Amino acid sequence: MDASNQRGVTVTRIFHEEDGDLRVLDGAAVAVIGYGNQGRSWALNLRDSGLDVRVHVRADESRHQAEQEGFAAHEISDASDADVLCVLVPDDVIPHLGLAPRREALVVVASGYTPAFGRFEPDCDLGMVAPRMLGPEVRRCYQEGAGFISAVGVHHDLSGNAWGRTLAVAKAIGGLRQSAIELTARQEAVLDLAVEQALAPALTHVNQTFVTEMSTRGIPLEAILVELFLSGEVERTYRLLREEGYAGQLRHHSPTSQYGQLSRREAYDGIDLATTMHELVENIANGTFADEWDAERDEGYPKLNALREQHAGEAIAEFEAALRRELGV
Repeated sequence: MDASNQRGVTVTRIFHEEDGDLRVLDGAAVAVIGYGNQGRSWALNLRDSGLDVRVHVRADESRHQAEQEGFAAHEISDASDADVLCVLVPDDVIPHLGLAPRREALVVVASGYTPAFGRFEPDCDLGMVAPRMLGPEVRRCYQEGAGFISAVGVHHDLSGNAWGRTLAVAKAIGGLRQSAIELTARQEAVLDLAVEQALAPALTHVNQTFVTEMSTRGIPLEAILVELFLSGEVERTYRLLREEGYAGQLRHHSPTSQYGQLSRREAYDGIDLATTMHELVENIANGTFADEWDAERDEGYPKLNALREQHAGEAIAEFEAALRRELGV
């Protein structure tokens, strides 16, 4: 797609199905490294698109699953001989895989994290195809024929055909069926991490504050959680937001709801949310978080494990499961 509008101003490139040509991968050996959430979906989609796919995975349950689903599983160390390497393991694991792809190969990552922060810089073409979709949904959307939106980019183009091959991979997994937006590895990484570290904690804090306020007014916790997410109303409202836009979905709310939402929009303007958000995103952009995450990995993830137990441990899981059973959801 042309990267300029009618006024000659450069705009973000958006790619579509016709921009990818699977023929550029004719005869190419495609290695899928990892068979987890993303790896399994990618391997199945690539194979269904007619590509020669080989799965490279550790000798664990994922290897058994890959073999059960018709793939010959290989060692990760053997992936370096492939023409295209799709590296689909967690970001913190990638630097320790010991991959040494051939100079004429293409390496594709599903996240901009490792190239953005200098954790993975193979001496060959390096592309990014980052589905804006959870791993299992990458497969489901492909099977439904709907596809999903992706972020695509080329970090290194030594061959002169990195874009062609990267877009072919994106097409083969279903990542051009809706569209794909061009982002650099750094843009994708900063955006993705900022949603996780700057936006999600803010929303969690707002929800927790809301729960506390409602509880002090005698409203049962079960009813509050139903209102927040268990009823599915918020989920379906966001679907309407995606399908119809903000103005379109607003018309489905009652006049009382519309007035309440719109007339109170400025109620929180005095809170200095911007400063905290800026600091969090700056720590992402300047590499501070990447260094912190490396240290956490090297120590065996002690803080991550403690945080999981504190905020999403067995007691919380049991409470949620019991409530879902009671409500029939």
